Amino acid sequence: MREQELLRRIAAHVGAEYAGVWRRDVALPDLDHRTVDEALASGVPAQQVWRAVWSFLELPDRER
Repeated sequence: MREQELLRRIAAHVGAEYAGVWRRDVALPDLDHRTVDEALASGVPAQQVWRAVWSFLELPDRER
């Protein structure tokens, strides 16, 4: 997964207006309590970040 796809998916699920704030401020347990932006900046692959987002938001399996 490319980073742009990850960002698009996050915006689709939390809302485009809120997505930037959400990525910057919400610490995800599956990312060692880092935010999406912190995880990406430290080199975590976008697919791994998406799995953490998917789990945190309790999205349906079809969104995985």
